Amino acid sequence: MLTLLDLRERGGRLEPTKLEIDPATAETVREILQRVFVEGDEVLVELAAEFDKADLSDTGILVEAEDFVRAGRDTPDDLKQALDDLIDRLRDLAERQTPREWWHERDGVRFGEIVRPLQTIGCYVPGGRARYPSTVAMTVVPAVVAGVEEIVVCTPPQTDGSVPAAVLYAAKRAGATHVARTGGAQAVAAMAYGTESIPAVDRIVGPGNVYVTEAKRQVAGFVGIDGLAGPSELAIVADGDVDPRMAALDLIAQAEHDPHACTYFLTPDQALVEKINAAFEQELPQAGRSEIVEQAIKHTKLILVRDLDQAINALNDLAAEHVSLLVSDVDAVLPKVRNAGAVFLGHWTAVPYGDYGVASNHVLPTAGTARFSSGLRTSDYVTVSSVIQMGPEAARRFTPGTSAIARAEGLVGHAKAMDARAEEAGGA
Repeated sequence: MLTLLDLRERGGRLEPTKLEIDPATAETVREILQRVFVEGDEVLVELAAEFDKADLSDTGILVEAEDFVRAGRDTPDDLKQALDDLIDRLRDLAERQTPREWWHERDGVRFGEIVRPLQTIGCYVPGGRARYPSTVAMTVVPAVVAGVEEIVVCTPPQTDGSVPAAVLYAAKRAGATHVARTGGAQAVAAMAYGTESIPAVDRIVGPGNVYVTEAKRQVAGFVGIDGLAGPSELAIVADGDVDPRMAALDLIAQAEHDPHACTYFLTPDQALVEKINAAFEQELPQAGRSEIVEQAIKHTKLILVRDLDQAINALNDLAAEHVSLLVSDVDAVLPKVRNAGAVFLGHWTAVPYGDYGVASNHVLPTAGTARFSSGLRTSDYVTVSSVIQMGPEAARRFTPGTSAIARAEGLVGHAKAMDARAEEAGGA
């Protein structure tokens, strides 16, 4: 039986999940970062042996050209085609997201914004519980579209020191320039600081475990990061004629991400809650990754609300990574959704489609950060710089006002720099 939370009478707000890092984890990460900064590749090899049970002394840290060739042979043709299609979809999405240079002229001032790609990007791709060629595509493709010159993928090695064939195939096909056999906090450190094998990057993107997340937090500011990833989340809002089995399958699909994954089902229909519970119990024995799912469903909540307005208010409080609207009139409800990483509309739009690049990137804000941040997109791989060009007429026009403000702020040097231009242009 799933946990039931009744908000109909008492109301109240729902708290989003919070990213909390144990101080001992933070200290461990700090030590790893310092060691990689000082010792470089040597630490990566040592920690691969300790954490991944992989000996990199023979294979080396960077994947070689023959490894990519072998991966192409070892990846089944149908999977290669599926990954090719995924990459093509993501490329189309990323191109639509790309910030554009623009120019305008007004009152003698020519101004605009120029867009420049970052030089080097680091993409972290998790290993461990699963293999994620999809995450390779999600993180690498937008960088390629943005025009990034050097794209480093770091992923934990398998016990034999290899990287899964599908991951390597996706990296090559998507456009990565380097793949490194290293994971965890040490991979983040390597990308942030650079080592003998791995170039230092300008920004690190991609999800990971608590050690990866804490490492990104600690290097943020020294390099850019996309965000801090917590457990995966799904909030479903439902009313009307909902298929209970499909909704239950959606909840289970989300639960298999992580033992700490959080799922919510919000509805004003008490009968539907009972149907979901029954469908969930029926589908659970057939779930894959059952040990993970059984842990994650402890965080699943069925939430009864008075009406859809209360449901949406609760949804916005949660600011969930994924939102699914299983409602009779999605066009009426969608404008009220303020905080969500990605929104999936209607019965046919299962959240896993977004996980595999059907019109969405799956690197999304979690732990309530959808209140102020967005999913990974092409703009994360570029900088946008303002450009201003003035002539003498503009200097004459603007100096009286801008100089007055500068003097009011006590910045006389600012004022004099502008006054001198106005005087040379023949102004007061």
